[in-house]
Amino acid sequence: MNNNVGITRNDLGNRSQILADVGNQSSVGCIVPQAMGVVVGNRRIAKAGTPIRVDLLNTQTPAVLATAAAGAAMVGVLLHDVDVTNGSNNGTALLFGFVNLDRVEADVQALITTAVGNAGASRLVTFLRV
Repeated sequence: MNNNVGITRNDLGNRSQILADVGNQSSVGCIVPQAMGVVVGNRRIAKAGTPIRVDLLNTQTPAVLATAAAGAAMVGVLLHDVDVTNGSNNGTALLFGFVNLDRVEADVQALITTAVGNAGASRLVTFLRV
């Protein structure tokens, strides 16, 4: 017997896969704050590839956008888009891996360029075009 009460179907967009090599990566869960999102349609989305700083000693501390400023050095990037329309949400921080810049949106590529320029930025995430 199939009980359909309460079952709903949501058609959402595909997750963007930014990795150049999906088998060679390491990531950790993180909290993505609403302020990191940009408006896309009627949603607020923190985009895949966004450079972030995560406190690896306390992953319950929300991530911050990595910049060229002192104290905001990049530790990793968001592995997938995160919907932050209704507030902070769980995300995945890529700490080691190879990111295909051809799969990252132009506005996020600009953020990456700025964050990588920070002398303290992690060099464990490699950006390439394939």
